[in-house]
Amino acid sequence: MFQLDRRQFLLGSAAAGALAATGCQSWRPESASARALRLYDQIFNAMLEASPELATGLGLDTGARTHLRHRLGDVSAAGKMGAYRPMIDALPRLRSIQRNGLPPQEMAWLDTVTWVGERVAAFEQYPYGGIGGYSYPVPFVLTQLTGSYQDVPDFLDSQHKIETRDDADAYLHRLEAFARNVDHEVDHARSDAGRGVVPPAFILDKALAQTRNLRGEAARESGLVQSLVRRTREKNVPGDWATAATAVVEGRLYPALDRQLAVLTELRRGAGTAAGVSRLPNGESFYANALRFHTSTTLTPDEAHRIGLSQVAELTAQADPLLRAEGLTTGAVGNRLDELGKQERFLYANSDSGRQQLLADLNRQMEAVKARMPEVFATIPRSPMEVKRVPPAIELGAPRGYAQGPSLDGSRPGAYYINLQDTRIWPKWALPTLTYHESIPGHLWQGSIVIENERIPLLLRNIGIPAYGEGWGLYAEQLADEVGMYRDFPTGRIGMLQSFLYRAARIVVDTGLHAQGWSRERAIGYFAENVGLNPIAAQSEIDRYIVWPGQAASYKLGHNEFVRLREQARSRLGPRFDIKSFHDAVLLNGDMPLEVLGTVVAEWTEQRLRG
Repeated sequence: MFQLDRRQFLLGSAAAGALAATGCQSWRPESASARALRLYDQIFNAMLEASPELATGLGLDTGARTHLRHRLGDVSAAGKMGAYRPMIDALPRLRSIQRNGLPPQEMAWLDTVTWVGERVAAFEQYPYGGIGGYSYPVPFVLTQLTGSYQDVPDFLDSQHKIETRDDADAYLHRLEAFARNVDHEVDHARSDAGRGVVPPAFILDKALAQTRNLRGEAARESGLVQSLVRRTREKNVPGDWATAATAVVEGRLYPALDRQLAVLTELRRGAGTAAGVSRLPNGESFYANALRFHTSTTLTPDEAHRIGLSQVAELTAQADPLLRAEGLTTGAVGNRLDELGKQERFLYANSDSGRQQLLADLNRQMEAVKARMPEVFATIPRSPMEVKRVPPAIELGAPRGYAQGPSLDGSRPGAYYINLQDTRIWPKWALPTLTYHESIPGHLWQGSIVIENERIPLLLRNIGIPAYGEGWGLYAEQLADEVGMYRDFPTGRIGMLQSFLYRAARIVVDTGLHAQGWSRERAIGYFAENVGLNPIAAQSEIDRYIVWPGQAASYKLGHNEFVRLREQARSRLGPRFDIKSFHDAVLLNGDMPLEVLGTVVAEWTEQRLRG
């Protein structure tokens, strides 16, 4: 933690000088605040050691941490808690800090770190699964969305920098580590299968297809080798890197991927089609903990399910008149949305030129909304942001869109990735709201504000609370509408309502799949009837919820809370309410559980009433 380490060093030096000047040798106990900040530093530094990928992603694999550039995190059974292990280990020390001795902002920080540690520790009781590539507790180590094969190739290409010979050597070491981790995951998957923990057959089919795609490339021509060759050439780094990388890929990685294909094929033979985690050992408990982790609420699956159904009904009623205005007057709202999504006037060509046009339009949308942000934000992030295509090698199983935050040193911009496997799943009226969710004023905007705020401990800048982050993303879609982004494109409001509708439907299908015995087919059918996603998109979404239980419920429940807290504060403050100040209040502390967010907003409201 560079910022806090330096701050504490300077404070310590000043204190030492004062003691020397006065000759005072008395010992003073460490304050609760200093103790907490020091502990956050220790936790974060240990997390970087446990997850070198995190260090690289943040640009912190330099100086004394250069060794991390040569490593990948431990994905063996012993390392199943991943980067969260240090936070779990620190829980006794976190609980011993005198909370009442902290200022309000630091109370929120302590509550947040303790909450996350406790929530993740709850998953140690399950002998299967672990922490997936998205830092979510997951039941299966190898699926279309989990496993080193799925995330390491893109990580090496997009985040591992190549500037020097040492960087290139580090890349080779990481290729070696990649092969080792694939073998660890093969062992882990086989061990879990012995406990009756096997992904559904249709999930294994996707994992098999993606593994074959990665394994099927000639080693020397593979993306893993060519990424190193291209970038060492661009930086004039001497050496025969093609031969060196090919030797690792061909000699170590491909045999490991062959073993992964073998275990996936073996598991596929005995796999069933039941979709929910409730069928697993202690599966009901696993899902209850997953729902708690992702939503940061105490809602039971049944309670969340009822909320989802209610919100679907409300949003359907709002979408109906807009669809009627487009001439779509008969049939279920989902069917009419599907019909609107198939109209050629709204579609991009499913070709390279169509994809280029789509990306260009997204960049224009991002710049247009960025120009409006000073109207509603006092804090404007400096980090650059860009739109990129999901790498084709992983787009079969990847989400439809996602964001990757910037590095701390500003050397890598934040990126909004969009899955362009089939451009026809992206009608033009549906794209702006996704842009606002993933980029500005959504994930990239919020993440950049936090990353750039050096007053927040690095641990709190990188902690990640699903309902907060995803709730903000959906709130950002609403905020874009409130500043008038659909004024000249009213059909885009249909896209926003569909976005809200399918986030509400996510609550229904996630709880349906994992707590009420829904089949994959029933969940896909519910989406088609109520949301209007085409079958390709609907299937991809449902398969995502199956392997990330609980995560899908975080969006709309988080959005509900952001809006509820804002309107509650507006009602209490009347003319004293200021949207820019409200946004600072909810963003400048970093991510937090929804229950902590409620405390922070209440404190901000009281301060403004007193002021």
